[in-house]
Amino acid sequence: MMLLQAIHHIAIICSDYQRSKTFYTDMLGLQVIREVYRAERDSWKLDLALGDQYVIELFSFPEPPPRVSRPEACGLRHLAFAVNDIADAVKTLAAKGVVTEPVRVDPHTGQRFTFFTDPDGLPLELYEIHP
Repeated sequence: MMLLQAIHHIAIICSDYQRSKTFYTDMLGLQVIREVYRAERDSWKLDLALGDQYVIELFSFPEPPPRVSRPEACGLRHLAFAVNDIADAVKTLAAKGVVTEPVRVDPHTGQRFTFFTDPDGLPLELYEIHP
């Protein structure tokens, strides 16, 4: 029997490697673990961490096809990041030029959340949690 322990990472393919690298590191604050250029694939692979947890592999490939995000398409819907103070997180992103949707309240949990997108239109969510 397979026993899942945790999510190991999320892989994201971007259309403009430098732009997405800047977004995920400078705008969102993820830390670079390692960066590798794979010449045989003409592809960059950037491993990123949130705190001390490895979370995202950012890939570049020549001419990746666009992925449908809207209207909502079948498949992975979005990536959500937990925050302690959503107002502060929205303010921080706004200061960096990142536009978020209006903050809403999850009717089932009472927690506040908002959405924004990465440079390729991938939906990202901030979800407020309280310890």
